[in-house]
Amino acid sequence: MSQITKKALAASLKNQMKAKPIDKITVTDIVEECGVGRQTFYYHFKDIYDLLEWTYLDETGRVLGDARTYESWPDGFARVLAYLMENKAFVTSTYHSVSREYLERFLNGVTRELLLGVLQEQNEKDGIECPEDCMEYIAEFYKYGFVGLTLDWIRDGMKRPPKEIVERLSRMLRGSFEAAMQKMSHKTRR
Repeated sequence: MSQITKKALAASLKNQMKAKPIDKITVTDIVEECGVGRQTFYYHFKDIYDLLEWTYLDETGRVLGDARTYESWPDGFARVLAYLMENKAFVTSTYHSVSREYLERFLNGVTRELLLGVLQEQNEKDGIECPEDCMEYIAEFYKYGFVGLTLDWIRDGMKRPPKEIVERLSRMLRGSFEAAMQKMSHKTRR
């Protein structure tokens, strides 16, 4: 029952953010739409920003699904962009508010998870023997590129089709994950 209530509060927040910025939304607005009391809100969340963060974190796993492999990473990233498009008002409102850090945390987390899955699979498949800390470093490096492109895309109104972005990235990165891991694994052996 707790998850259902949290999801209802999150849906209300997303709905409210279609009409007004997050700093103009009150707990009363959210609970009235859900038909619950304020105490129910505060039982689950300390404030609206806590709900915002929970909403992004809760949706992370569903966004990626099982698309975290070398072959499926373009699909995984396309799912992230599709999620952003489907929730455009919510995402854009977050981006243009003081709570932008929650959107960035969501993007950093989901992208890092995607990239680490790709790197770990490639490491095992090719027997590169790239240490975990090196894979973390590589994932961190690529994460900044992916997230930076995504934030620019959001800032520009999400005009470019997600498919185009993913295809360009896929062409550009073909073979670069393996090359980076091979370079890092050689450095650690010396």
